[in-house]
Amino acid sequence: MEYSKLVAVTGLPGLFELINSKNDGAIVRSLEDQSTRFVSNRIHQFSQLESIEVYTVRDNVNLVDVFNAMDKAGIALPDDKDAAAVKKYFEKAFPDMDFERVYNSDMKKMVKWFAVLKKNNIEIKLTEFPEEEMEEVKEEVVVAEEKKPAKKAAKKKEVTEDVAEEKPAKKKAAKADTEEAPKKKAAPKKK
Repeated sequence: MEYSKLVAVTGLPGLFELINSKNDGAIVRSLEDQSTRFVSNRIHQFSQLESIEVYTVRDNVNLVDVFNAMDKAGIALPDDKDAAAVKKYFEKAFPDMDFERVYNSDMKKMVKWFAVLKKNNIEIKLTEFPEEEMEEVKEEVVVAEEKKPAKKAAKKKEVTEDVAEEKPAKKKAAKADTEEAPKKKAAPKKK
């Protein structure tokens, strides 16, 4: 199982492996009891663990960095129900965390999720793209950004010229239609 396939689902406890996605939801497997189920995106939202960031006193860091710091700390995980113990744990394991902006409930989730990841022997690392692919993607984005403004300006100019030419013709045609059409007489009223 890969870290990149793991998601958190709002309203459901624990972590899930994304098996398949559909237009109206996703099929997920729970890491705790291995049950598979369909989860509707009308009711729930999905957050990939790879995309979650944590506030620090400097720049935001990815959740992977926090999990790696927790692993390196070698400190036993606290009881996730004791908010004070959880905060003390993070003060030792990851002291750069911004404790004013990271809620106790978020720290509790991180402790629970870390325990689940360790229990399932999941390697905690971000998906790495080869350098060649990243350079190609960056070049495509730069090229696309350079072309967009020129195309929009040219299209806008063409559209305004076309509209300016068509407007008088449409008005003349409309006047001709109204003049040529015979007027209808009202039907006599019944008594």
